[in-house]
Amino acid sequence: ARVKAVLRRTAQNAPTQPVLDAGGLHLDTASREVTLDGAAVSLRAKEFDLLTAFMRYTGIVLDRERLLQLVWGTDYYGDTRTIDVHVAWLREKLADAKDVTIQTVWGVGYKLVVDQDAEES
Repeated sequence: ARVKAVLRRTAQNAPTQPVLDAGGLHLDTASREVTLDGAAVSLRAKEFDLLTAFMRYTGIVLDRERLLQLVWGTDYYGDTRTIDVHVAWLREKLADAKDVTIQTVWGVGYKLVVDQDAEES
């Protein structure tokens, strides 16, 4: 019951914008479309959900457990290394992004970083 209460509170505090922008990356949660500098990016369902989590929490380190909660839900009991695989796939698909990167924070998790200088140019 405590866990459900905490998850309910964190879900209520999560930003829920329908359109998210970070640098040249544009994500529309309603249509589930992603574009990078105007070009469509094809993502699998979990890759899309993972990118959504990163974009909603830009600049904030998300550990594997938090990512599992946000993307796979509380019913997932598999290996947390699935996050690493999905992040690698996402990085491949976003390799052309000049001002947006998914950084590894060693021993903690991952975060989406936007190069502010590139955004202002």
